[in-house]
Amino acid sequence: MDLDQGLRARLVRTGAELLQSEGHAALSLREIARRAGVSHGAPRRYFPTHLSLLSAIARSGFADLSDQIDAALAAAPPEPRARIAALAGTYLGFAATNRGMFELMFRHDLLQSGYLGLREAGLPLFRLLAGLVAEVRPASGQRPEVTAGVLWAALHGMAELRNWGSLQLATGASDPAPFLDAILTAHLGAAE
Repeated sequence: MDLDQGLRARLVRTGAELLQSEGHAALSLREIARRAGVSHGAPRRYFPTHLSLLSAIARSGFADLSDQIDAALAAAPPEPRARIAALAGTYLGFAATNRGMFELMFRHDLLQSGYLGLREAGLPLFRLLAGLVAEVRPASGQRPEVTAGVLWAALHGMAELRNWGSLQLATGASDPAPFLDAILTAHLGAAE
């Protein structure tokens, strides 16, 4: 890795660490540069705008989530429904343990900015989910992408409500397992 790529990666890594430890409010170009040990103007050399740096940090979140899902799938039973449950559980776990990153990954202004193809960064995971849905429900009459989209929306909504504390407040339950099972049953049918 050349020096420029090393510094660029260090700025992204520093931003991700800062996000995890101190939240969104700390993600200024100046603070990321200070924590990375470079001049406050150095990030502009690699990221022309604050949004472009935030997009790079968010893209690193998608890479981390993808790595975690790959590991979960490697350990999961081979049945497609079990693999979907492993993927979904990992998604929910990532959202709970990386709240700031999870929020950053789906920020509308970043997704619409087009920087670094952030909008497309989650597509491989979605295609994986859609492929697994097609295996679980091969003759459902509905395109697997539609079922996968609704399943993703339910998981994402659950993750957000759980992170905000609203799900626990409304239901009195903190264990995500019954909710995850209900989501999978609603969208994939009962487990055999």
